[in-house]
Amino acid sequence: MLTLDDFDFNLPDELIAQHPAADRTASRLLHVQPGALHDRRFSELPELVRPGDLLVFNDTKVIKARLFGRKDSGGQVEVMVERIVDARHAVAQVRASKSPKPGTRIIVEDAFTFLVNGRTGAASEFFALELEGPGDLHTLIEQNGRLPLPPYISHAAEVEDETRYQTVFAQHVGAVAAPTAGLHFDQAMLDHLQESGVDLAWLTLHVGAGTFQPVRVHNITEHRMHSERFDIPEATVAAIERTRARQGRVIAVGTTSLRALESAAQGGELRAGKAETDIFITPGYQFKVVDRLITNFHLPKSTLLMLVSAFAGTDTIRSAYRHAVAERYRFFSYGDAMLLERQTNAI
Repeated sequence: MLTLDDFDFNLPDELIAQHPAADRTASRLLHVQPGALHDRRFSELPELVRPGDLLVFNDTKVIKARLFGRKDSGGQVEVMVERIVDARHAVAQVRASKSPKPGTRIIVEDAFTFLVNGRTGAASEFFALELEGPGDLHTLIEQNGRLPLPPYISHAAEVEDETRYQTVFAQHVGAVAAPTAGLHFDQAMLDHLQESGVDLAWLTLHVGAGTFQPVRVHNITEHRMHSERFDIPEATVAAIERTRARQGRVIAVGTTSLRALESAAQGGELRAGKAETDIFITPGYQFKVVDRLITNFHLPKSTLLMLVSAFAGTDTIRSAYRHAVAERYRFFSYGDAMLLERQTNAI
């Protein structure tokens, strides 16, 4: 039985990327194959795919989900929106010296007010918030919020982050964290891939703040994932079917794309449409859709490290991460990338 300790590794702090590479495609790329590791540049990715392959991207757009305010009693509050439910309701983490009780009002940036309706979430870790007064929550958050950089990035969001912590193809607003594998692509590379006969397809999974939540149980089978919304268009399902018919490979750009595709195929056949997923992929999982995965390097003891271990094999990932640390790869959201080959019956 695998435990949390099986997904731990030592990472020097200086390898945690605090800023993106000068250019999107300038990151390094570790190509991970069974029994072989190849040090490449991300700009060389077109050499590692072939005509007839399909890249599937997550086109979610990060909202300015970090908000500061005060309770009506005067205490300072930080709100991290997990999800905008509709024009008047949101689910959020709330940090304050004293946890707000139902009925508490939070004045945000002296611009609008939330009413706390109570706790929500599988472990009651979030708060249900309701907008008081006029306005649309999407607009108010965009006007008054701040970009929610991950907790391991030490600086507050700067002008550079406004652009570089969004993918160039971000379209559908709703994420509170970027689908970071997509950050390596610029429009010139997307155009080059298409000109080379590689197909591109899109889906939307709104990444929640739960992606940064630590696993707190030793037995990983006891961990419960936060639910996230996704939407897979009919055109993407059709593109995957065409790729299969011509013996091409389905390449997920990021773990979010992979999770959406695998979730939509849980019934045995990939289905288009909107749904929620709390899928937790660990070693032993049998992949149904994705053949290759482009992804960044992930946090120790994280669910995403478990996912890539399931995809490429636990021993293979351990070897790849040891190599990445030794070769001074840059880690996490603004770091370098990996191209993983799926192992058959990976363990």
